[in-house]
Amino acid sequence: MSKPQNILIIATVWPEPNSSAAGSRILQLIELFQSQNWKITFASAASDSEHAFDVQTLGIEKVTIELNNKSFDEFISKLQPSIVIFDRFMIEEQFGWRVAENCPDAIRILDTIDLHCLRQARHAALKEKRTFIQADLFSDTAKREMASVLRCDSSLIISDFEMQLLQDYFKIDKALLHYVPFLLDAITEKETVLWPSYEQRAHFITIGNFIHEPNWNAVQFLKEEIWPLIRKELPQAELHVYGAYATQKVNELHNAKEGFLIKGRTVDAMEVVKNAKICLAPLRFGAGIKGKLVEAMQCGTPSVTTVIGAEGMHGESGWNGAIANSPQGITEAAIKLYSDKIEWEQAQKNGIAIINNFYSKKIHGEKFLKQIAFLKNNLKLLRQNNFIGAMLMHHTLASTKYMAKWIEEKNKGN
Repeated sequence: MSKPQNILIIATVWPEPNSSAAGSRILQLIELFQSQNWKITFASAASDSEHAFDVQTLGIEKVTIELNNKSFDEFISKLQPSIVIFDRFMIEEQFGWRVAENCPDAIRILDTIDLHCLRQARHAALKEKRTFIQADLFSDTAKREMASVLRCDSSLIISDFEMQLLQDYFKIDKALLHYVPFLLDAITEKETVLWPSYEQRAHFITIGNFIHEPNWNAVQFLKEEIWPLIRKELPQAELHVYGAYATQKVNELHNAKEGFLIKGRTVDAMEVVKNAKICLAPLRFGAGIKGKLVEAMQCGTPSVTTVIGAEGMHGESGWNGAIANSPQGITEAAIKLYSDKIEWEQAQKNGIAIINNFYSKKIHGEKFLKQIAFLKNNLKLLRQNNFIGAMLMHHTLASTKYMAKWIEEKNKGN
């Protein structure tokens, strides 16, 4: 692109890369934009968190905005961004119509993070103790999420599985979707020689913030059904459970006698993962691609996960360990990996290949920059071809706008 872009990122929360994969993802996009010398403003209506990454250290302007307040209109009218990125569909619902009204020529991009409707539908099926079917996707969340996708000029999809689902089940035009997985540096031989060896590592690890329900559910699954079976065969092994925002009910699972150790938040996730022998991630529901499993590969730590855990993450390549769904299957795979050096080292090699082949910062970053240039040069035509999106925006401007104005007036009285 000829001239530098002025990008506004509107986020659900201030990024916490040490707490969630979503926090790392937004910083990867920021790094890509900064490589082009683009101006970036990062805005959120969330409260500050002591664990949030300070984006100002990157030379980015940080702005606190308010929900249902016309001050945002004044802010964005003055800023006049050329591109606006909404972090999750709920943010697009809140601010998309204001962006369209005040900056009609700005490219509107939705970063889905993962498909919320898919995660919620799978969770509902699990609660009802039945198999998930695609008909479960027909929900109010799906209607809201797909409406958001259709209103935007492009949506970033993190998983190739979700790319296919959006096209096949929801019939979303591929022109509105762009595949952007994690943008990572290749793992080099120079790095791998510094990794602790099979003999230098000990114990199992599981990691993930406890606000995210799939993580909490996986820890319960480990505690109740998987870890007792592993511990029976490996009585000296321990499971170290790491994650931000551990509540009392999480901490109550701690049992030193059983080797089930709740460690809570870690300052350096890579360090603790690197020293573990196996990462366990028995996810029974979820969506997107899993940061903990990417992190395990980056640390040379083989993992045992489920079909849902590995979904959209490795194509036809061999997994960084094993994939199983039942407690017995997960247990057998975990014990074999833990005890078999040859299999463990092969799993580690598979992980390196997955990172280097599927998550190339260079390849996917360049493709995304080309997509932005294409959007910039063809925006009018692309919007004409997306009549349903224009129709949804028309009705959103009517309904959401007046709901927001009503809330704004109501708030004045408080």
